[in-house]
Amino acid sequence: MLAICRFRPGRSPGSPPTGRICQLLLATLCVAASVCAADLPRTFAIDAQGLAEVRARHARVDATAIRDVTALRAAADQLLDLKPASVLDSPGVAASGDRHDYYSTGPYWWPDPSKPDGLPYLQRDGVVNPESRTSGDMLAFRRTCESVRTLALAFFFTGDTRYGQKAAQLTRGWFLDSATRMNPNFQHAQGIPGRSPGRGTGLIEARHLMLLNDGLALLAGSTTWPVADADALRSWLEEFYRWLSTSKNATEEAAAENNHGSWFAAQRAHLALVLGHTDDAKQIITAVRDVRLPRQIEPNGSQPHELRRTRSLNYVLFNLEALILIARLGEHVGVDLWKFSTPDGRSLRAALRVAAPYVDPQKIWPKKDVSEENRTRVLPLLVEKLRHGENPASRELLRRFGDQPAGGEFWRLWSPRAP
Repeated sequence: MLAICRFRPGRSPGSPPTGRICQLLLATLCVAASVCAADLPRTFAIDAQGLAEVRARHARVDATAIRDVTALRAAADQLLDLKPASVLDSPGVAASGDRHDYYSTGPYWWPDPSKPDGLPYLQRDGVVNPESRTSGDMLAFRRTCESVRTLALAFFFTGDTRYGQKAAQLTRGWFLDSATRMNPNFQHAQGIPGRSPGRGTGLIEARHLMLLNDGLALLAGSTTWPVADADALRSWLEEFYRWLSTSKNATEEAAAENNHGSWFAAQRAHLALVLGHTDDAKQIITAVRDVRLPRQIEPNGSQPHELRRTRSLNYVLFNLEALILIARLGEHVGVDLWKFSTPDGRSLRAALRVAAPYVDPQKIWPKKDVSEENRTRVLPLLVEKLRHGENPASRELLRRFGDQPAGGEFWRLWSPRAP
């Protein structure tokens, strides 16, 4: 049985049917007792156990799994002709003058109309300056990371090597090829013209690296992601982890008390786990539980740092997404955020209890925000909560609103309890 459960996708569609036979045997023999641990991919933001269970359901021609994998494959097919991107593509250049340095500008900063040159830029919270989307590397970096994960998921579920090969090609273009590789730092992220060449705030854009790393974990051991490439990327990640642990920008972001600090902790803990720095990850996650969470969440479950923003619902959910991700990472190092509560009631569950009802598109958010938000973002948070104990209120919200389209997200593929 162990040999059967070590099956990994990787044969081309025209290969002998051994892979398909193994998938069917895996579904038959492993699903009842959950999928064999020896076959689980080494993912951290993605629930590897749930992913394997959904794959087994797909092999059994389960209707829901077929639906979700079909949507995934359609998205992955659209990426097969995607040209590899790099930091050399954008018209903007970092203050260092090095084209290999990542560069972006703050999204909510605009030219001062009273100044001939517009400098220094002024902040308009919640209102995105289109220049921030066209002059730097942010969109290309995010799309590369998202695409790698989408393609790797498609490879995991189908065994079609085209998806794995494309994911590897995109990764090499951004991180490994000497002519196009990005330097392993975000020193010049979210600069502000006339004010700063780069800020700690810009590290929020590095969070997409978690998608790429979980995606590549799905390719591990296959011919599509050679050991030499995996080793080269690990070297890049180690350099980035050192910068993430020691730079002035990183220190500033770590001290942020709002969603920026939460996402910094999430991405640093995730990268520590990827690289095997387990003690670091445990220390980071424990500090979130004992220090950050009580400072961010009030006894009534509100999040004052996020509520003061002009896109308050967005940032309430954004911070919750980071904290719940950290809770998942905590499972890998024995730190439980779901059971934690201060004596006066500050807890992750309290914050989610406040936000969850707004999955209902008809429920009026108490603040007048500058834009509407995608409320389906609440759904995977509810599913994650139900992994840690039955909750009638969460179950009812999922029953009523769980069939809403997920907006291109694929969290249902590793959530066996999802609608």
